[in-house]
Amino acid sequence: MAEIHVLVILFLVGITSAAFLPSQAEVVLFALLATEEYRPWLLVLTATAGNVTGSVINYYLGKYIRKFENKKWFPVKKKYLKKAEAIFKRHGPAALLLAGVPFLADPVTIVAGMLRIKMHIYLPLVSISKAVRYLLVWGLFAGLF
Repeated sequence: MAEIHVLVILFLVGITSAAFLPSQAEVVLFALLATEEYRPWLLVLTATAGNVTGSVINYYLGKYIRKFENKKWFPVKKKYLKKAEAIFKRHGPAALLLAGVPFLADPVTIVAGMLRIKMHIYLPLVSISKAVRYLLVWGLFAGLF
């Protein structure tokens, strides 16, 4: 039963890791794998689910932030926003496969929301990308790489 507490914490760390907050779900996952007390597949699944949830938060942040883009205090200059949109439009939904790459994940998921990419396209691609990210951590731990 103690495992549920660990999974909840890992899930929450996964959310914060994807939502512009300082958190390293990969480090937590690796540490939990090192204890060898928990089922690795369940840890990977939990970290992935948390991170995908955080990415969905980013998506909706992007979706609703557009209404503020003409405000003086808006943090992103219009020219950078247009450039990000052009890059995303050029590569299409395949750009969502970058959602598992650190430092690229947040901008990609937020711009996808701003462009209102359909959720039935967004969710599978982001989920695959996040799952690969945590499977790589598990693979590193297991010595496969």
